Amino acid sequence: MGKRHYGQFCGLAHAADLVGERWALLIIRDLLVAPKRFTDLRRGLPRIPTNVLSARLKQLEAEGVVERRVLPRPDGSVVYELTDYGRDLEEIVLALGRWGARTLGEPGPDDIVTPDSLVMAMRSTFHADDAHDVRASFELRLGDIVLGVRVDGGKLDVAEGELTGGADLVITTGPAIKAVMAAELTPAEAIENGSVHLEGDPALLTTFATIFRI
Repeated sequence: MGKRHYGQFCGLAHAADLVGERWALLIIRDLLVAPKRFTDLRRGLPRIPTNVLSARLKQLEAEGVVERRVLPRPDGSVVYELTDYGRDLEEIVLALGRWGARTLGEPGPDDIVTPDSLVMAMRSTFHADDAHDVRASFELRLGDIVLGVRVDGGKLDVAEGELTGGADLVITTGPAIKAVMAAELTPAEAIENGSVHLEGDPALLTTFATIFRI
């Protein structure tokens, strides 16, 4: 079956033609975190059929959104990465993430969370204007996933893994952290009811909730 088009001479319609197919935006989301091998993408998107992932990558490559690169030896693996044109989608993807998070609700029993989805969630909820005077590091632990988060004068660095040298505040939590970020639960309430467990200065949880907001 050929690719369907909206048949409208419109930038939005053309954008939807390029990245509106099922799974395409999640592939782009994960590639915004880092270039990835095919197997890495499959690991981060476990419910996408292999043939669909191959088709989406081929389509995005044909449209100039994604390109393949061979890593230097001795690795020699092929990775997929965004082109400059593809990276222009970053602010759009972050804005969509912010918009969707407002009505996300609670996770279902079969919903999964991945390191890349959490990295992008932190980036999409970061309010740089409220972080100009903030210099702090956080370690966010959600189940088996650990994110290292550094904020330095309005600049954010977030990646999977523990921070070298430790963090100013380690936050061990679960889905309840969303309620804190959405101001549905105050930091004090979250600490009191056990929704979060902290190592470090508890006052920094208020800072965290101020600069990472839904």
